[in-house]
Amino acid sequence: MADNTAGHVGDRRARFDMRGRVRGALGHVADQPAGPCAHVAVHRSTQPHATIRAVHVEDALAIDGVYAVATGADLYKQFGDRLLTGPAFADQPALAHDKVRYVGEPIAAVLAADLATARAAVDAIYVDYGELDPIYDLETALAGESFVHEELRPSAVFGDLRHLRGVRDTNVNYEYNLRNGDPSAEGAHTVRGQFWAPPTHHVPIELPCTVAWVESGRLEMLTTTQTPSYVRQTISDLLDLPLSQVRVMTRPLGGSFGAKMYDRLEPLAAALAWHFQRKVRIVASREEAFLLTTRHGAAVTASLTADENGELVGANADVAYDTGAYADVGPRITAKSGMVAAGPYKIANATVRSRCVYTNKPSAGPFRGFGVPQVTWSHETLIDELAHELGDDPYRFRLRHLLREGDVAPMGTKMHSADFVGCLDAVAEAIDWDAPLDRGTGRIRRGKGVAVGVKAVLTPTIANAVLQLNQDASATLMISTVDMGQGSDTIMAQIVADVLELDSARVHVVKADTDVTPYDTITAGSRSTYHTGNAVRRVAEAMRAKLTELAGSYDPAGIPELIRGHFGARGATVTTEANYTSTWVPYDKETGRSEKVTEHWFAGAVGVKISVDTATGRVKIDHMAVAGDVGKAINPMLVEQQLTGAAIMGIGHALFDQLVIDQGQLINGTLLDYQLPSIRDLPGRLTPIVVESPHDTGPFGAKGVGETGILGIAPAIGNAVRDALGIRLTTLPMTPESIIAALDEEDR
Repeated sequence: MADNTAGHVGDRRARFDMRGRVRGALGHVADQPAGPCAHVAVHRSTQPHATIRAVHVEDALAIDGVYAVATGADLYKQFGDRLLTGPAFADQPALAHDKVRYVGEPIAAVLAADLATARAAVDAIYVDYGELDPIYDLETALAGESFVHEELRPSAVFGDLRHLRGVRDTNVNYEYNLRNGDPSAEGAHTVRGQFWAPPTHHVPIELPCTVAWVESGRLEMLTTTQTPSYVRQTISDLLDLPLSQVRVMTRPLGGSFGAKMYDRLEPLAAALAWHFQRKVRIVASREEAFLLTTRHGAAVTASLTADENGELVGANADVAYDTGAYADVGPRITAKSGMVAAGPYKIANATVRSRCVYTNKPSAGPFRGFGVPQVTWSHETLIDELAHELGDDPYRFRLRHLLREGDVAPMGTKMHSADFVGCLDAVAEAIDWDAPLDRGTGRIRRGKGVAVGVKAVLTPTIANAVLQLNQDASATLMISTVDMGQGSDTIMAQIVADVLELDSARVHVVKADTDVTPYDTITAGSRSTYHTGNAVRRVAEAMRAKLTELAGSYDPAGIPELIRGHFGARGATVTTEANYTSTWVPYDKETGRSEKVTEHWFAGAVGVKISVDTATGRVKIDHMAVAGDVGKAINPMLVEQQLTGAAIMGIGHALFDQLVIDQGQLINGTLLDYQLPSIRDLPGRLTPIVVESPHDTGPFGAKGVGETGILGIAPAIGNAVRDALGIRLTTLPMTPESIIAALDEEDR
């Protein structure tokens, strides 16, 4: 076999597409020539909750260059309830047909010769509404005086939601309850808090874009999606076509963070292409992208109790996720985050109620961290405050109570390869926790803080891989994992290269295409390195075994000679395939516990030192250290980049990011108004730390890392603000205005 071993597991190989991404030369979906097609623009609701009495499209149709206009009623007449899609509940129509449920909901679509004409025609559409009582907040939604949906409609995706079919008169579409130990356990010291994390937007650089057309009776689609296999099934169901009659292709994504998962533009594009039997192209404007999906706003009321010896004896949390008008994957977020709402600590008694709640706002969906940063904000604030009340060091107090290898967490699953202690020790050492801190003088005050995060990987899921070894000792790997900047194509090539002793630069990863690449559940939840990585390792091992079998007693000089000798031809190929499927034990319905709720855990920690200007309230991060246990770093360079990128995004959530929605109207849905961290807001020093606690069943011991770095950012900064100023903030983001207001309140 080849001697060149560049890019094996553990090597710091740069992403193969790095130059193209940096220089803007990488071809994304919107960059592909669409050819003759109809450009689509959408007329959106101006009401948060209303019946649709009539949609007047005559003026739009009269505009030169307009091909057609489709209303929700038009599409519903053809597709019926199949027009309703969604991963958890089939509750979201491609175009609203009976009533609207948020300001900005699509009602009618214009097909025109160019996008400018389509957008002009959209403005000529008029809708006659019958106003209904809107629900703007969680409190009103939970009061149950009016309802966003008449009844719950579980989809076919998650079988454990079937029992909710037909449930009426509720805005709570899912509730997860954790009951471990005695819910009334008391102790000498209890801290309580009410916490709020607002809805935020993902703001990937690349805007969503979908092109769909009909060819020989098949629906074909090129789209910006993290979930090509899911989209294929959704379109198959919508159009009532066999899977073989639907093709979904992708290109490398220009970021996503959850914004391009599940049902975005694809159902509408498919319905229009099929309805009119012509190619359509839909691209969201930046303003429209803000309306497609958000992170869940979350309200948490929680407490943490310790006995007279400072031992944790009880944790309670009531969590409510604002999922907006449509459930998306909110029920899964509600459960996955609710089960870790007590944090990564040994606590004998834990009670959690976590609910997913409909409101008349833009739909919320998956976002880096999958709802866990919102509950980490609460539990890491509470344990910090409890340490202060006990007069203990916040770092060492956590250290004393962290779950360790073999410990059973409150949700019933044993800890394995979750080195919370190693992560916390690493960040404390990096920021020199025990060194005397210059507390500052005059306007400037300084402080330090730490936080720890825990998250489960998406389980159960399926990953498949097909490997083609070429006669020239290069390889072609077929997987449906989508590279959106995380570098998955690069590390999958490294896994193949390691097993077959090739140069990873000679392994080509095919872009996801459901006609070619095999089924994969999803590119999300930091699952790909573990799940797809396992499938890729298996397929490479199968190839190695096949080559050994082919060689037999023949001793070729290398792969080219072996394959050519066996087939008697140049350019021949050898193919293998493999699967990896993870398993879980569903939650007990009474206790919310499971002996195996996840295939593996993400463990991470953050340490910060900050300076606060007490005159302006501005927070400056002097040093941030972020550590993640990745099991085994397939590519340490990419792991460090993922930890760094997640940390920077977390800084935005801590200090800047929030969607402002007033009376159902999104106020700051443009990049002129939506505040994000700039390069001037980055830490003076940012230290990513790779912790390796190998997982027994991970590929080479590896796990994922894409979300680990974001979990504890906001509470670490909040804890540092408390250390610097003596004020405890419980509402995100921690803006300069909120800090000044808290200081003024403290002085009264």
